[in-house]
Amino acid sequence: MKKIKRDNGVPRIEYLRVKNYRALKNVELKDLTPVTVFLGPNGSGKSTVFDVFAFLSECFSLGLRKAWDKRGRFKEVRTRGSNGDIEFELKYREVDKPKPSRTPLVTYHLSIGEDKDGFPFVSQEWLRWKRGKQGRSAPFKFLDFQNGQGSVISGDMPDDEKGQRIQEKLDSNDLLAVNTLGQLAKNPRVSALRRFITDWHLSYLTADNTRTTPESGPQERLSESGDNLPNVIQYIKEQYPDLLDKIIDTLKSRIPRLEKVETKIMEDGRLLLQIKDAPFDNPILSKFASDGTMKMLAYLILLYGPNTPQLIGIEEPENQLHPKLLPELTEECIKTSAKTQLMITTHSPHFIDELKPEQVWVLYRNKKGYTQARKTADVKNIKEMMNEGGKLGDLWMEGFFNIEIGDPFD
Repeated sequence: MKKIKRDNGVPRIEYLRVKNYRALKNVELKDLTPVTVFLGPNGSGKSTVFDVFAFLSECFSLGLRKAWDKRGRFKEVRTRGSNGDIEFELKYREVDKPKPSRTPLVTYHLSIGEDKDGFPFVSQEWLRWKRGKQGRSAPFKFLDFQNGQGSVISGDMPDDEKGQRIQEKLDSNDLLAVNTLGQLAKNPRVSALRRFITDWHLSYLTADNTRTTPESGPQERLSESGDNLPNVIQYIKEQYPDLLDKIIDTLKSRIPRLEKVETKIMEDGRLLLQIKDAPFDNPILSKFASDGTMKMLAYLILLYGPNTPQLIGIEEPENQLHPKLLPELTEECIKTSAKTQLMITTHSPHFIDELKPEQVWVLYRNKKGYTQARKTADVKNIKEMMNEGGKLGDLWMEGFFNIEIGDPFD
């Protein structure tokens, strides 16, 4: 069997459907873009959409039971008034390439049920794709599990006609088959999804968290809270000094009068992060630097670091940033989307001003209290007004999203 040629492209989620997860009774997001932004009134479900990615990531890194307990189990997680399984379904491509050389679209489905003792279990989990030229063959499941048992077709390009289905049984029905079987070299397509999801990074940055004085020691990637920022800068400085110079040059172009960012190891082994502004001769400790400087520095390290996650989620980046910095951060996100996918929630019109209507989704609650999602490209007259020079943020604040959606100031 001829193997597909892989390159260093970026995996992309193109579709997401969620059922019975908190306020997401039945939400479907189609044609997701490399930069996708969610906005809407308070309580509209933005954080819940963000938490979907966090929950799936934690199911792989921590296990279903721990991710579940962290959120309060079925009583708090399942949509009120619903008795069905909680379902997640996403469609993604392993490598983002232009037509006609695009890799097959893979669908991943995960259903979580509740046993008689109130514990979660994986009631259904499967992977499906279309083989054949341009994916024209009928779709089939090359991984199919129910309640801890099922089958998988191994190999680089699983084929329903030529492939051999291998029956497997997991140690427990709360284990994810993709997470377990994806650790085996004989299942490269299952492994590809596992690598993708375990590489997701959900950012909950605050300026205060970046001002820590941790123990010295280089670390490759920023934590969710950003509390290891000095360690990551130490790592980049030691391993990729030219890259750090570029990141600092970008920061200098965004923060007026900033000259230098450096780390210093103290005698007790702790690591200090220092910021130098013009025209002063001596740097100041990071704890005295502005919130905007620290957050923008952390975001640039996250976006441009040497180990950029394959998917980055950022919740409300406008917090502690000056409004004038937000369009500039949007610009950096757009640049970075060539090597990662970004999912962002925001309340800020400034952040979305430079985006296209295809990149922005508005969330709102219907009369029954369930979250609805609508792409701004589908809101009446939005494209026409943007063609006349309007910007999304201005149109939002002026009330052009309000039909069936709600007031942005709520």
